[in-house]
Amino acid sequence: MVFDISVAMTWILFIALFPMAFIWLRRVWRIGVRRDYSEVALKRGVPPENPAKFAPYAAAINLLAGMVVVSVIIGVLTARFDYQTWSSMAGVTIWLKIIADFILSRHAHPFLIKK
Repeated sequence: MVFDISVAMTWILFIALFPMAFIWLRRVWRIGVRRDYSEVALKRGVPPENPAKFAPYAAAINLLAGMVVVSVIIGVLTARFDYQTWSSMAGVTIWLKIIADFILSRHAHPFLIKK
């Protein structure tokens, strides 16, 4: 195996899965168990007027993404997934998590027309 840029990027992606899974599952713990809604549907760092309303959706997004990433980590460590499978699963999960959080934050902060 020759060490080149693709090998380095593969290792960076795999190692980055660990803190991502930790942060996303920690958010589920904070939202679901501790009832801390400070990170729910933020738009420009500001939570919505009623963050408890959107908390189950934020917890579900983070739980689903966290569990998929944990399954990817386990699949790579047990050699069940080849490179194409686990990198595509990780990439799609990261992008869908970002998009789902964006949609939730925009839904929680409605567009108000000022007079």
